[in-house]
Amino acid sequence: MENFWKFVLLSEFHVRYVVIGCTLISIGTSIVGVFVSLRKRALLGDVVSHAVLPGICLAFLWKEEKNPIWLGIGAFISGWLAIVCTDMIRRYSKLKEDASLAIVLSIFFGAGIMLLTMIQQSDNASQAGLDSFLFGKAASITSDDVKIFGGIALLIIITITLLYKHFQILCFDEMFAKAIGLPVKKMELLLSTLAVLAVVSGIQSVGVVLISGMLIIPYAAARFWTNRLSVLLLIAALIGSLSSIGGVYVSYTISRMPTGPWIIVIAFFFAFISFIFGTNKGKIVKLLQNWQYQRKILDENILKTFYQICEKSGGNISFCSVETILSKRAYSPLKLHNALQRLWKQGYIKPEKKCWKLTPEGYEKGKRIVKLHRLWEVYLMEHLKLNPEHVHNDAELIEHIITPELEKELEEKLRYPQYDPHQSPIPY
Repeated sequence: MENFWKFVLLSEFHVRYVVIGCTLISIGTSIVGVFVSLRKRALLGDVVSHAVLPGICLAFLWKEEKNPIWLGIGAFISGWLAIVCTDMIRRYSKLKEDASLAIVLSIFFGAGIMLLTMIQQSDNASQAGLDSFLFGKAASITSDDVKIFGGIALLIIITITLLYKHFQILCFDEMFAKAIGLPVKKMELLLSTLAVLAVVSGIQSVGVVLISGMLIIPYAAARFWTNRLSVLLLIAALIGSLSSIGGVYVSYTISRMPTGPWIIVIAFFFAFISFIFGTNKGKIVKLLQNWQYQRKILDENILKTFYQICEKSGGNISFCSVETILSKRAYSPLKLHNALQRLWKQGYIKPEKKCWKLTPEGYEKGKRIVKLHRLWEVYLMEHLKLNPEHVHNDAELIEHIITPELEKELEEKLRYPQYDPHQSPIPY
């Protein structure tokens, strides 16, 4: 508990630098990762993160010291060249984007491992710890690093804020962006450059192997909560920040626990929670929506059955017993009982003489469902040329999702037919 309060209060200078530095890195990478993912270029972050390694090694060989500024410059140049190479391979060859990304990633990372091995086998004493760039070493973050990370994060946020609408159009409608005269190629290059900056800033905390996770995982988690881009950016930045703080806390309280991998693990935990409980596309929400939709289909099918029974009795709102409904529809008694109770509460049916009877509202509801069913059967037969014997099952599914606008369009397109393919009248 003492360590917990020390961490919360950031009473130790070193911990303060690590927390602030990792948080700033996460905000920058998460925001850029949203736009990279929306452009369907998620693998770009993986390529850049692996491609920066030879730049780091070459910068070290040139300066013969682990100066973070020169290592960062080398990493940036190497990552940016990787993007240029990917674009050239895609443009001047018949290879698809995924193949060009794989080629560049393997070549650059292979070259980086080769250079790293050469450095480790050299007599240069300052090469010790250079391999930490593979998996990160957040504990080595200093006050100077925090200033650099803060500057990069601020640059990313300012750039995206100023060009927010342009990036929004680019991500969701590239053809429209070209039509209104936006410089699509230059904006793509700028977005890629921001991605390289984000990756370079995160090398020291997470490492070249795992930094791509900080680009993609916060976006993937946030996507389960909203469809609005502005909210998506905020949630992604929040998840990235909390993941970094959580990773640093685990590393601080438990000895020999690496910070970078734990940041990714906690980010994945947030993604998993979002996958289950997300209000937009979460598993529970989908199951609930599916359950509600199945209940809607059941209730509407029962009302349709009521109407069909009324139709056979000459259009009178007649009584209908549970046994009669079960003879028409293969429902379990409990399932039917629950559905009848719901329809009663909604005012569509009412109990009378140990039977059930449609209310005027229920009669109109059942009439509309029958009408939609028979209209769709006519459409399938006339426009898709299906056999009349094969249209019933499709109509059973579609009748529940036809909107009033589509209903009106069907009526006009079919010129208000009077009978369905089975010569049953279509009620209007």
